[in-house]
Amino acid sequence: MTGASDVYFTDMKVSDKSLLEKLRALAFSAGIDKMDMDKKFVAVKIHFGEPGNMSYLRPNYSKVIVDIIKEKGGIPFLTDCSTLYVGRRKNAAEHLDAAYENGYNPFATGCHVVIGDGLKGDDDVDVPIDCPLLKTAKIGRAVVDADIIISITHFKGHELTGFGGSIKNLGMGCASRRGKMELHSSNKPSVNGKECNGCGYCVNKCAYSAITINKKKASIDENACVGCGRCISMCRHDAINVEMDQPHDILCERTAEYALASITGKPNFHISFAIDISPFCDCYAKNDIPIVPDIGMFASYDPVALDVACADIVNEQPAAKDSVLFGKMNCGSDKFTCTHPSTDWRKMTEHAEKIGLGIRKYNIRKV
Repeated sequence: MTGASDVYFTDMKVSDKSLLEKLRALAFSAGIDKMDMDKKFVAVKIHFGEPGNMSYLRPNYSKVIVDIIKEKGGIPFLTDCSTLYVGRRKNAAEHLDAAYENGYNPFATGCHVVIGDGLKGDDDVDVPIDCPLLKTAKIGRAVVDADIIISITHFKGHELTGFGGSIKNLGMGCASRRGKMELHSSNKPSVNGKECNGCGYCVNKCAYSAITINKKKASIDENACVGCGRCISMCRHDAINVEMDQPHDILCERTAEYALASITGKPNFHISFAIDISPFCDCYAKNDIPIVPDIGMFASYDPVALDVACADIVNEQPAAKDSVLFGKMNCGSDKFTCTHPSTDWRKMTEHAEKIGLGIRKYNIRKV
């Protein structure tokens, strides 16, 4: 790919316009109105935040975009897929509770929440991508069924990919549970004997007869298990989990390939908020002091250029007082690798460019 993609930016300062009005102006400046949304299903991909975390994006921002979609005749819905790990978002019912608890309800956002991979995290579609690492990606069915994808991302640090931006939001976030297994782990699920009470519920729910009860405890036959991860959400005692042991470089590259699968064949548009830039993902039920001051809002048709622009501008900022970066010596210019030394976010953006998701060169257009 050649050339450079336009990335539009507005800061968080207000005078004659509120932040919500500035977001609307940013979206129009970046060309959201050029999308044909009439009578089309528009998936607004967002992270609802694990309850307890307070750095996730406020639902007010989503409503600005939802209102634009409605003005354009579209049918919007907010979406995310269930988590692989045990938490408050591991199935659709609990995920909806978490979203509503954090303010993502139809009254605040103007549209409904649809959990992308169904009630138990196994409603997905194998999307062909023919990439260097993966030939298909397991994407939540509601995402695949949507006509248009708009991602709204809280840009922050991430312990596995360096930062969590648009690529991570689309790649990890649109993967079903078995897709997340493919991204995160080379292992099969295992049973924590201390938590298991041998109720046998998982035995009846396993479609591959891989689980048995021995000595009043469940056990999983790795040879029979296909790694779908359904048992993780099925266990009523949170006794089944999986070790996330995928090498970070491989995870980054696979995440880029999954992001490509999530938008393949669909018009797509992306917004990132470089605010409350916490060192860890919003998947945690807590958040730490942001590593740098708030910067602003960004928008682009190119998720790769958008991520690189956000990363570059974050790296130009001073470390925030009392954050995990404050006072660190020999940190270099990369605040994300300094925060998470085992990660290299460039593996993700370089691979994303290689497979055609976007380009890393960008022009900042200030709004």
